[in-house]
Amino acid sequence: MTLTQPAAAAPDDARTWVRILAEYREPSHRRSAFEVAVSVLPFLLLWILAWWAMSTSLVLAAGIAILNGAFLVRIFAIQHDCGHNSLFRNRFVSDWIGRTLGVLTLTPYDVWRRTHAVHHSTSGNLDKRGMGDVDTLTVAEFRARSKLGRVRYRLYRHPLILFGLGPAYLFMLQNRVPYGLMRSGWDFWVSAMGTNLAIFGALGVLYALGGLAPLLVIFLPTTLVGASIGVWLFYVQHQFEETQWDTGEAWLLHDAALHGSSHYVLPGVLRWFTANIGVHHVHHLYSRIPFYRLTEVLRDHAALASSQRLTIRESFACVGLQLWDGELRRLVSFSEARALYGRP
Repeated sequence: MTLTQPAAAAPDDARTWVRILAEYREPSHRRSAFEVAVSVLPFLLLWILAWWAMSTSLVLAAGIAILNGAFLVRIFAIQHDCGHNSLFRNRFVSDWIGRTLGVLTLTPYDVWRRTHAVHHSTSGNLDKRGMGDVDTLTVAEFRARSKLGRVRYRLYRHPLILFGLGPAYLFMLQNRVPYGLMRSGWDFWVSAMGTNLAIFGALGVLYALGGLAPLLVIFLPTTLVGASIGVWLFYVQHQFEETQWDTGEAWLLHDAALHGSSHYVLPGVLRWFTANIGVHHVHHLYSRIPFYRLTEVLRDHAALASSQRLTIRESFACVGLQLWDGELRRLVSFSEARALYGRP
């Protein structure tokens, strides 16, 4: 029996919501296995279809590969749930499915699982930035930087870097080493190098069978499109105007999860391809909920369904927000900060 929202559960009562959401944590192993299958099998079939299409049209093959980027996003979201051990009660099963999917997403699973856990435990904490998040400066920090430092930050926050070159660098290069955990033990090096070995082995087989064409026409478009979409989703989940950042004792884990994560409202087909990751405020409050039960939470609890909503149209404005203003308690643009505080 599913709990209904009690009268005491106000929309901003994060601790009460955590107790309520615990009711949704149990996965269905049959459903979870089905979701893995309907993500991976179409991805592989589209790979085969794109390969067949190369014999008649490279443009058609590339087009199929670009569409397959959507399935790659879903595979990453499935891997993400494996990292939270929310799809299967058995940690061994979750981890090895995650490691296998990590070869397709070019992501060393154990490294990512650790850095993502840090993200969940520090999200919205101004004192603990730097791992598993998008670099964000406060207005005061930006103004205190040298001219070169401000230029570098502006470049980093430029859309072409954030959603173009940045995702390519992250998935193609940075993920080849246990970035952020290079001195944290051999387990992370084994994860990174083992994933690399599997990736390069698969690419070697593709090259032996088809030369450079399948790598350039299928592998690269699929990977780069999937990476850019993935980074965009991660960005709008936390980089929206009314997000929440705090320092010291003012930062509270569950409050930051609820108020610092958006509810990205997507049409049904996009919810499917993103595995409901847009219901991010609920996910951050209780990460053990399987992704296919997040819509169940929204159906049962209108307060969560109506809070932190961010539409696709509204999300485009998030690109123009670059600095946290502690006085206004919201993200602002470079131009707004300049208008409020003058040139640095």
